[in-house]
Amino acid sequence: MPTTVLWRDEPAKHDYPAAGNYLSLLADPDTVAYLVDQLQHAPIEHFRANDLLRAAGLELLPLGDYSVKVDLKKMILGTPLSPVLIVRGDVLNGFPLTIADGYHRICASYHLSEKTYIPCKVVDLPVKEVVPDKS
Repeated sequence: MPTTVLWRDEPAKHDYPAAGNYLSLLADPDTVAYLVDQLQHAPIEHFRANDLLRAAGLELLPLGDYSVKVDLKKMILGTPLSPVLIVRGDVLNGFPLTIADGYHRICASYHLSEKTYIPCKVVDLPVKEVVPDKS
């Protein structure tokens, strides 16, 4: 097994539409278009697999998950993987980090080592008008 995971310099072109498709379940079309555009221009940053999962509030997928197995096999064979696409959370307003594309790659990396640093493109949520709580 390799001691380090190989990563591509940039996400694959198809990762951006995949991120947009996922984000379209969470946000309106204008916000999705904005976020995808921002992701395409964001610099690469590096975060540990365990921190990404914790910030997203997501469980680690098991080794038996098909997509995790596929990505883990690529890692073991030394095939470079795409960096992941992230929308930063907002702890003050209760929004967790969103993994727009790359959840399975993060989980596969974690199975090698929870401390694996993963290249990410990270963008902030756009500022929206806050609707007051009516409770």
